[in-house]
Amino acid sequence: MKYRTITVFTNHDDADLVASAMFDAGAGGVSILDRQDFLELIKSDVIWDYIDEDAVSKTDEVKASTVVDIDDKGFALRLRDRLNEMKEAGGIAFGEIIEDVIDEADYENEWKKYYKPIVTKRVTIVPSWIKYEKREGENVMRLDPGMAFGTGSHATTRMCLNLMDAKGKDIIDVGCGSGILGIAAAIEGAKSVYMCDIDEQAVESARKNAEMNGVSVRVECADLLEGNMTADIIVANITADVLMRFSKDIGAHLREGGEIILSGIIDSRLSEVKSCYERCGYKVVDFSSEDDWRALRLKRQK
Repeated sequence: MKYRTITVFTNHDDADLVASAMFDAGAGGVSILDRQDFLELIKSDVIWDYIDEDAVSKTDEVKASTVVDIDDKGFALRLRDRLNEMKEAGGIAFGEIIEDVIDEADYENEWKKYYKPIVTKRVTIVPSWIKYEKREGENVMRLDPGMAFGTGSHATTRMCLNLMDAKGKDIIDVGCGSGILGIAAAIEGAKSVYMCDIDEQAVESARKNAEMNGVSVRVECADLLEGNMTADIIVANITADVLMRFSKDIGAHLREGGEIILSGIIDSRLSEVKSCYERCGYKVVDFSSEDDWRALRLKRQK
């Protein structure tokens, strides 16, 4: 299968902002190829059979890439408009925007070289192709992200996992992507896990990853707002616009005393998201910050 790829040249400091613009334009996943991240990976405890030395010698220029449907010829224009808006609002550095057509396998093999484990206080997510020695007492999740999850927003995932105490609770993962959050909850000992996404490819990826990790979860291609599921914790690592769309109706799926964990919020959108949920009767009880990304844990006020 062929896809349309869009690549934006930027720098290490602004890569997350470019990724946010891609999500705002409708991207389902973003990968960031950053030499600095790659060098940090080499210094980590990950065990490699082979390291592509050519990747180390490449330029310090950072590339943020995404893939869209081959027929979506307007994505690049939407992205450029969003980047220009962000540039005018507060400054963001980006250079050339390149469009191309590529096979799915070629795209995956490119960003696999730069993918690294995500370490949180409850679980470590390790790509299926990386050798990793489990430490005593460490919960490890094996993951094959496929096209449903890129390498660009590890901070948002890590913050979500650190804020979520899933043991013994019923969990809903909205916009599950490749299933990281829901599967992590199951590994941690959640009572039950329900995951949903409107992207069929993401749902299939989440199912395969759940099977790879031997956990029992329910995964559906659905929009949570159209269902009747309820849970003790609802977690959503999406984008600010989608999170705000959920604010008025998400409470119908939250049990009394439950919590909502929101991530994928770029700093410039934090006040909007926070105010939106406060108007709907929620109070922020915990907060996490990493790079330009923010995450919130909220409870409904009585």
